[in-house]
Amino acid sequence: MKAIRGAITVEADSPEEIRCAVKELLLEIKQQNHLTEDDILFILFSNTADIHSLYPAKAAREAGFAAPALFSAAEPMIDGALPLCIRVMVFAENCNAAKHIYLRGAAVLRKDLKRFSVALDGPSGSGKSTIAKKLAKEYNILYLDTGAMYRACALQAIGDGIDLKDEKAVGAMLARMRLHIEYENGIQHTYLGDRDVSEEIRRPEVSMAASDISALRCVRMKMVDMQREIAAKMSCVLDGRDIGSYVLPNAEFKFYITASVAVRAKRRYSELKAKGYDVDLNMLEKEIEQRDRNDSTREFSPLVQAEDAVFVDTSDMTVEQVFSFIKSKIQEKV
Repeated sequence: MKAIRGAITVEADSPEEIRCAVKELLLEIKQQNHLTEDDILFILFSNTADIHSLYPAKAAREAGFAAPALFSAAEPMIDGALPLCIRVMVFAENCNAAKHIYLRGAAVLRKDLKRFSVALDGPSGSGKSTIAKKLAKEYNILYLDTGAMYRACALQAIGDGIDLKDEKAVGAMLARMRLHIEYENGIQHTYLGDRDVSEEIRRPEVSMAASDISALRCVRMKMVDMQREIAAKMSCVLDGRDIGSYVLPNAEFKFYITASVAVRAKRRYSELKAKGYDVDLNMLEKEIEQRDRNDSTREFSPLVQAEDAVFVDTSDMTVEQVFSFIKSKIQEKV
């Protein structure tokens, strides 16, 4: 059994504020520690003396955490204490390494758990995703595959028979599209409604369509809002085309990862063949060249190296060499 600690602040002492904060904190603890409802045995709350309009334990029960034992305690009034703060300790089974969660103003209580972001930009097939996943595992932080989000948009448009360059039609599609990201055992799954499309979006035709649809301002604005919202809550690694230059311009660590077209085509060829796709290497090279042109010349937020990003050419490097180099750069500041 593990004890997972956490805390969150509220804007005001009101039942609604407390309900929202408790739900946000418990869901984050549950998600980040990959817990099921059955894993949680006991939840102990404490709150500062300036909170008295609702017991956090009652808010937890109202939020759906009814199975575990719940208890609330009021803290004494202490000079200099963080005001309007709710603390929690969650006792859970099947938790390998407890990840403590401190949200909103409560982040100051654990400066050692300070959030940070890693931005990996570069063209298709440069190895961004592979390195991003390894970094996320190394630092026990979230990996957000932003490309999967654009691919999902493309898959939705293809399924709806929408012209990928018709911004009005695509905008209407975005308004009704139910795209959401879930993490299952630490692995990102992309959903359209109730359908897990994590494998479908990797088809070659979806990859090309993603390049077209991602050039539309309405699409990028929608996806960027989602990405920033996720990154604001937790430490994470994001890979894409414009993470360091536009999505997270204040990311603590930025890298621009690239490789020659020939090398990237061979990597993509091996990946697709391993998944059973019948692909042609020469055609892949042409598609990658076309996608590079599309990504780097689009009017809104094109593929570009951020001024403060570290340039990494992976053409003649192994995955471990790239990972070691980037990790060493991060370690210089962490």
